[in-house]
Amino acid sequence: MKSALVFLVLGWLTALAGAAQDVFKPDSVRRRVAAVHIAQDLKIDGYLDEPAWQQAAAAKSFVQVEPLQGQPAGFDTEVRVLYNHYYLYFGIFCRDSVGKKAIRVPDLRRDFDDEEQDVVGVVIDGFNDKRNAMAFMVNPYGSQRDLLAFDDMMFDEDWDGRWKVRTHRLDSGWTAEFAIPWHTLRYPKAADGEYVWGINFVRNRRASNELTAWSPYPRAFSVFRMEYAGELTGIRPPPPVPNVQVTPYVLGTNDRYNNSAWQPSLKAGGEVKWAINSNSVLDLTFNTDFAQADADRQVNNLSRFSVFFPERRQFFLENASLFGAGLLGGDDIQMQIQPFFSRRIGLDAEGNPLPIVAGARYVHRSLTHNYGAMLMRQGGDAAHAPVTYAVGRYSRNIGEQNRIGGIVTYRDEEARYGQPANRNAVAAADAFVRLSPSLSLNAMVAQSMDTDPTARGTAAFAQLDYNTNHGGAFIVPALVTAGFDAKTGFVSRHNVMAINSGAFLNIRKERFPEWLRALEPGIFPEIYFDAQTRCLQEFRVSVNPVWVTLQSGGFLGVFFDPTFQRLDDTFSPVGIDIQPGSYRYLRSNAMAGSDPSKKVSYFVFTSWGGYYDGRLWSKSGSVRLSPVPHFQMNFSYENNRFRSVGVRRENADVHLWSIESRVAVNPRLQLIGFYQFNSSANREVWNVRLSWEFRPLSFVYLVFNRRGFDHLNERQNSSHLIGKVTYLKQF
Repeated sequence: MKSALVFLVLGWLTALAGAAQDVFKPDSVRRRVAAVHIAQDLKIDGYLDEPAWQQAAAAKSFVQVEPLQGQPAGFDTEVRVLYNHYYLYFGIFCRDSVGKKAIRVPDLRRDFDDEEQDVVGVVIDGFNDKRNAMAFMVNPYGSQRDLLAFDDMMFDEDWDGRWKVRTHRLDSGWTAEFAIPWHTLRYPKAADGEYVWGINFVRNRRASNELTAWSPYPRAFSVFRMEYAGELTGIRPPPPVPNVQVTPYVLGTNDRYNNSAWQPSLKAGGEVKWAINSNSVLDLTFNTDFAQADADRQVNNLSRFSVFFPERRQFFLENASLFGAGLLGGDDIQMQIQPFFSRRIGLDAEGNPLPIVAGARYVHRSLTHNYGAMLMRQGGDAAHAPVTYAVGRYSRNIGEQNRIGGIVTYRDEEARYGQPANRNAVAAADAFVRLSPSLSLNAMVAQSMDTDPTARGTAAFAQLDYNTNHGGAFIVPALVTAGFDAKTGFVSRHNVMAINSGAFLNIRKERFPEWLRALEPGIFPEIYFDAQTRCLQEFRVSVNPVWVTLQSGGFLGVFFDPTFQRLDDTFSPVGIDIQPGSYRYLRSNAMAGSDPSKKVSYFVFTSWGGYYDGRLWSKSGSVRLSPVPHFQMNFSYENNRFRSVGVRRENADVHLWSIESRVAVNPRLQLIGFYQFNSSANREVWNVRLSWEFRPLSFVYLVFNRRGFDHLNERQNSSHLIGKVTYLKQF
């Protein structure tokens, strides 16, 4: 315990010593760009050759965020803004003396990784409250990325707005032409019709890995930190009016289980989205279906934490940030405490779909407060009773960057199959405080209540984060009692008192060679106690003396993890039983990755050393081939080699293979294939999906899914052929 505290204090002091006073404040005079009104509609083709574009003055003189913060952009960008009664238009010219040869685009998927490729984006704060952000981004081949952000902390990355963009590639760079309907944007009603919005423009030129912005912000933050944004003036959009989007679907399936006869079926349903005003949105769903959702990736869990599978279903992804209160975890924080986790709805414990009869969600966002409610009815099947879910969320903005709030979840499972009815509820209060531009505090306390008296308990955490240009640090004490049971939420570990912490530096020197961007050494202690006995259960210090970030975007890291584990019960990773007892061992880790924007890129990881009472050597890696943006192959492999582990001193090798491919005619017509084989339980998964967006947010899907695994010495398998058509109609 003393060693843990020493590591913790040293880590904090190291990061704080190099990080003082390096984050500049927003300029007191914000940069401005004026929009020009036009009467006609523009043809959105990416060419910017209409005379109307010459009426608007260009926003230019972009400034580097990376690698040389504050320096002029090496390749300038020009943005012009027009509008009429129906659309807000942006015309962007990304100048590049190298021309088309400099463009880096590894794939054409929607919501692409904006750090892997060339991208230009518009970030809008329609409320001009310096907190809300709507982002619209595009790569040189026209693939779209959009998201909602709040306080540069809460993100709806899978929000899909209705907008259009086209691009054109030139010998002198590339252009992008945006048309964003006013009803897609969120803004209050102005008394005199005059508006001033917060706005920023951002560009990543991937060949030189140069990130630039029109209105500069510190590299410790992101472009969604809207107090650093400039202003958009001269716009007179139409007053916000209610609008309704209706998206019906027709679905045909053909299912087969364990070599039985194929079972065809046909059903219909849909969703209704009513934007009551710019602040409030009501979503309704009927006979909900997610047949086109991406398949979960298999993992082999070697830790004592529950595996978190991300939500992939579109209805639940929208406005997820409002309901996503809690400790969300991440690369350096294993503990997660979420009162609400949408994957509890419509999926069983194995991830198999359960019928959703109907549901409703209401969300309101304003300058002073945000609140939302969700009600879902899950139908039953041969093994599951019907369940009703309800969630309510409220948060109030205080000052410029602070908020307090609460969330309540409720789950009502009917009595069936000899089991009594069960009611479970969780009530939580939370707060976020921005103590300074670099220092923030996020905290929550939650209480669970249940028909079963043993499923009642408390969970709480406080997350203190410090981020600057020269490094950062964090500490997260957390508590989850043995009885805490969030049946509509997710908790990675029960009956635990934990302290996750860490500190790292970001060292940059002019004398570094050109290929080296930064050195980022760090230290990350983790401590876990039994919440009832107060006995130490786990202690790990991940010492990271080497982390090299390259100018190309590649990296190299080395970690050493001295570890203590105390098992009170038998622990059985991948079926190997490890008996109760105390274990001390050291693990070493190394990882490296190449420039992800290139036609061939890779990631490799290896970990070796002790593992409880034996040895474990883990190896994993992936290779991605992207010869052209229209085609991509991704191969990955993971091997865990156990030696003399567990009660039976077992030797075992567990293999996990994955192959993924993507063929894109254009960003709107794509064929995606995925195959994965896990030697544990001889499990395999196939997923092939053809997606055609024949008009904005209207799709045709053709899907083939197959799963197989061994269970009780018998082979279990299922195959599914799916055809689905969705059509969005706006009123």
